Amino acid sequence: MMDYKPAKINGVSFVASRDSISNKHIKPVVSLNANYVAVMPFGFIKELQHPEIVYNTGRQWFGETNDGVKQYIDEFNKEGLSVMLKPQIWVWRGEYTGNIKMDSEENWSSLETSYSKFILDYAQLAQEMKVEILCIGTELEQFIVHRPQFWKDLIGKIRSVYDGKLTYAANWDEFKSVPFWSQLDYIGVDAYFPISNSQTPTVEECLEGWLEHKVIIEMLSEQYSKPVLFTEFGYRSVDFSGKKPWDYDRNNQVANLEAQVNTTQALFETFWQEDWFAGGFVWKWFHDHEKSGGETNNQFTPQNKPVELLIQKQYKTF
Repeated sequence: MMDYKPAKINGVSFVASRDSISNKHIKPVVSLNANYVAVMPFGFIKELQHPEIVYNTGRQWFGETNDGVKQYIDEFNKEGLSVMLKPQIWVWRGEYTGNIKMDSEENWSSLETSYSKFILDYAQLAQEMKVEILCIGTELEQFIVHRPQFWKDLIGKIRSVYDGKLTYAANWDEFKSVPFWSQLDYIGVDAYFPISNSQTPTVEECLEGWLEHKVIIEMLSEQYSKPVLFTEFGYRSVDFSGKKPWDYDRNNQVANLEAQVNTTQALFETFWQEDWFAGGFVWKWFHDHEKSGGETNNQFTPQNKPVELLIQKQYKTF
């Protein structure tokens, strides 16, 4: 008799492109044995102290607009893939969203109004498109620390227009202090935890590096009786991939494919068999598979690298 393994959310974070997508762009996702896709429209903020979010404009790429989101979701659904809608904020020059913080009560109020409109528009779209999961925010630590009541009230408003599952994508160093996990369906974590200081970390080193983090993650899951979802996970194919996994500097460093494979394997071995762990979304996947990644690419994408085969095998098992 075969061992029964509960199905996981085996996801990819699908990057919005300039163009519509078709079956051609989705086949590689299906071949990966993924069953979920994160669709990620963007809103833009001029600077960390600026309270207005601009989104769904003619100046954005198609995949970042409402029409693009609907087209992507339709195409994924046709291929049997479920969707997490994950609207995100981009701060000009790529500054870290966790540091978005207003300098006056007036600006906080303006930001709350702007963010409410942004996320409620996508909640309505998620309801209309029958999206399985809505992620209500990504890595917004200072916004949450300073305005916790706003977020608790906002979740109530989202629930009034959308009846699917909710999560929030907390950064790896933020997830312990999020004040509203009890109101959501999944504890969402962008899982860029430091796990090894080695140039080419071994699987064993990474398994060891996960031990202290895993204890805390599991305790939080027990505390709230909620499953944990890695709203993002993944490693660059680069030296020291487990040291600062969040680092996305576009440097000319030579690719280290083994480092990416070993760190990813250790993450799978640490979490995917746990009942309290719901699964996750690998960061990140581009629509034009043939031209993405490759063995000289030192960025996050697993496409056309040895780690793609590892993920394919893992997702098939679960």
